[in-house]
Amino acid sequence: MDLPCQRCEKARATVHVTDCTGGEPRERHLCDACAEEEGLTLKQQSGIASVLEKFIQHSTKIEEIARMTCPECGISFAEFRNSGLLGCPHDYVAFEELLAPLLERAHDGRTEHVGKTPGDTAPGARARATMAQLRRALDRAVEAEEYELAVKLRDQIRVLSDVKD
Repeated sequence: MDLPCQRCEKARATVHVTDCTGGEPRERHLCDACAEEEGLTLKQQSGIASVLEKFIQHSTKIEEIARMTCPECGISFAEFRNSGLLGCPHDYVAFEELLAPLLERAHDGRTEHVGKTPGDTAPGARARATMAQLRRALDRAVEAEEYELAVKLRDQIRVLSDVKD
């Protein structure tokens, strides 16, 4: 059945609708564009080509990640994933983007050590550790342009410096 669209009268009708208005059935024959304009069809969001394209992009990204290596020890991210062991402390920097989500999940959303520390072997060890943590937080705040937080952290560092001296 090769009918023209009853609305635009140009394209071939591919959508056939039967409306029941007033108890009487009425047939309408519309092209894809006119049926979509009337809300009778949904524009297809993803065809097989776009699904394949997304799959290929995902596969390529996985291959790139697997080939990433630490410049210091040479361990690849794929080796880490298989063994669960990093090769050296530099791996945390080399794989930072990939490790951060894993660490957050393992440590309830935190990426810094907040647990127990060994007994203070040297006087002021705890103060030095706190000072180092505050300085790192200050650097991150300045980098993120969070100046109000940076001022508070700077003041805390000054107070600790005065106590230590």
